[in-house]
Amino acid sequence: MSYHGIKFQVREHVAYVVLNRPKAANTINVEIAKDLMMAAIRCDEDPAVRSILIRGEGPMFSGGGDLKAFAAKGGELPAYLKETTTYLHGAISRFVRQSAPTVCAVHGFAAGGGFSLAIASDLVVAAESAKFTMAYTKAGLTPDGSSTYFLGRLIGLRRAMDMALTNRILTASEAHSWGLVSRVVGEDDLAEEAEGLARKLAHGPTWAYGATKDLLHRGLSESLETQMELETRAIANAVRTDDAKEGVQSFLEKREARFAGR
Repeated sequence: MSYHGIKFQVREHVAYVVLNRPKAANTINVEIAKDLMMAAIRCDEDPAVRSILIRGEGPMFSGGGDLKAFAAKGGELPAYLKETTTYLHGAISRFVRQSAPTVCAVHGFAAGGGFSLAIASDLVVAAESAKFTMAYTKAGLTPDGSSTYFLGRLIGLRRAMDMALTNRILTASEAHSWGLVSRVVGEDDLAEEAEGLARKLAHGPTWAYGATKDLLHRGLSESLETQMELETRAIANAVRTDDAKEGVQSFLEKREARFAGR
């Protein structure tokens, strides 16, 4: 499949999803949103994909929505935004729900829809110079891209309100201390750190990763007893997998596990 706003390839069980509009600050228009959705579906359907690395080409991760494209639509803008968010939200939903963990590497700005895409990822690695901002209300707009779902869960309602209403810009260090970022690394180390993490996950127990992700998401809304029942069912199903059998055997034999992702 050909893509218009991203680059996509799979190497050694890692799917590389690269936002590729560097001259436009990797802003999100309908084409790049559709590309992201199709890439997410491809990752979800390809058993060779066992982790996903999302990053941006050029000087920043993403400046958010393509306001120039928005302005050009005139009276057709509401319909255009419904189409764009349908694709973007489809992409994010599939990245979140599939078993393969998603690592997002952030440099420069992650703003608006780019911010949303980043915080929806399972793990976020940020360069020391990275900055994070909602930016939506600065343009008289409201948030999208799952940010109103994830932001409060990650940092609490009070801080989420602060970011959403004042468009406060967080440094990488602040984002890490608030819980938006998994780890912060030097600018020159970002690519190696993020790719190394994705490659490590690509050799892990993929089914168990997916079930664990699901449990953690559901644990934010389920009752204690329901959540424990979900845990029971998940671990009972986990032991049916080849990876669980290998994991237990490798522990008994005091060696590194060789997971096959099934």
